[in-house]
Amino acid sequence: MASLTDTKQHTEDVEYAGSGSAPSVEFDPEEEKRLVRKIDLIILPTMWLMYLLSYMDRTNIGNAKIAGMEQDLNLSSGQYSIALVVFFIGYVLCEVPSNMILSKVNPSAYIPAMMFVWGIVTICMGFIKTYHHLVGLRVIVGVLESSFAPGIMMLLSSWYKKSEQSKRFSVYISAAILSGAFGGLLAGAITSGLEGAHGIRGWRWLFIVEGVATSGWAAVAYFILPNFPATSQNKFTAREIEVAIARLATENVTARKEGEKGVGHVEALKTAFKSWELWILTLGYMTIVGSSTLSYFYPTLVKGLGYTAHMAQYMTIPIYAVAFVVNLINGFFADKYNRYRGIIIAGWMTVALVTSAIVVGVYGFTARYVLLVLMAAGLWTANGCGLSYGGSTFGSMEPETRAVALAFMNGMGNLASIYGAYLFPSEDAPKYLMGFGVTTAMCFVGIVAYASAHFLMARKERRLAASN
Repeated sequence: MASLTDTKQHTEDVEYAGSGSAPSVEFDPEEEKRLVRKIDLIILPTMWLMYLLSYMDRTNIGNAKIAGMEQDLNLSSGQYSIALVVFFIGYVLCEVPSNMILSKVNPSAYIPAMMFVWGIVTICMGFIKTYHHLVGLRVIVGVLESSFAPGIMMLLSSWYKKSEQSKRFSVYISAAILSGAFGGLLAGAITSGLEGAHGIRGWRWLFIVEGVATSGWAAVAYFILPNFPATSQNKFTAREIEVAIARLATENVTARKEGEKGVGHVEALKTAFKSWELWILTLGYMTIVGSSTLSYFYPTLVKGLGYTAHMAQYMTIPIYAVAFVVNLINGFFADKYNRYRGIIIAGWMTVALVTSAIVVGVYGFTARYVLLVLMAAGLWTANGCGLSYGGSTFGSMEPETRAVALAFMNGMGNLASIYGAYLFPSEDAPKYLMGFGVTTAMCFVGIVAYASAHFLMARKERRLAASN
């Protein structure tokens, strides 16, 4: 049992980090640290590998295309674009409904089950015969994958305090960054190494191998991933669950106790959409993801600097590597100064804006490459921090309402994947005025949105403090 002094000091510390109330269960800082370490070990590695595989499954179509799929299926450029877009239509439309289901069931079963099935569908893509087969399966994978990102966001925001979420979301987004760095190299190894094996083309093996890996890890994740705090008795002791729920209350994160009835779906939707915070953070996140569609064109842009196609793939690795490191460092910084997340995100968006504006008029190979590196670091870092900003801001909502808000923010952000593919047409080379112009404009809107969110939320906190 913690001493009164320890409990008082602990409460003062968390109140400095984020608004909240005294815990309903007494616990000392060491006990909390042990619990957080256990939560990290259970959730973070499992989640990280799930996201890595998820990101590879949605992007492997590009690698399959250049490995022979385009010729074997007689795909036109327009048909390939449709195959890309249909994934995101189902993905965006189904995120909110999926999270509404998730808020009523066990995440440890729901998320791995959906992942297992989309892994099977990915395997099936290795045996397609026509363009229509490709489009149909891409739609199904998009619908199934819509459960993952908002589901994991909901899980992270349900286990971690507001002042802990930036580090965890930076770990989460690092999986996508690493996939961007090495996904193409892995795909190249599979498509070339297994070309013709057992009479099957290499691009088909790409879908088969990655689908098997996805379903295999989903089966493992079923036994590792926890549920929400109140329903994770198979992973945590009764005491750990008590502390897990009580410590969230210190920063005003709503965690329902076992047996407590939640709000209905209609009420959750109404409450979420009445929140002005949801709309301003959604606008901000849309600008981040919209600007980040630049990553689709890194090989093209780098190749335009004078590198061969093969060397261009390798030269994209430093772009992602710098973003990987900066993103993780920022996670610790943003948690330490969590009250200023909006300003921190606006700062990274400013880095992206400045580099995007300058790169249009710079044609020196080295200078343009450095600018691309800095721009990528700013955008990827803003992405992870933007997710944690949403998770912490919506933390005081009822879990069902928070599930809707997180899914809506992420889903609307991913709309950018539909129109972003058209921002850098090859005929715009080498200046790409439209692409960088739109990116610069979106960064500006993002800066305004996140800076406004910071000041508006700070004013709201001051008014609440004064009324109490």
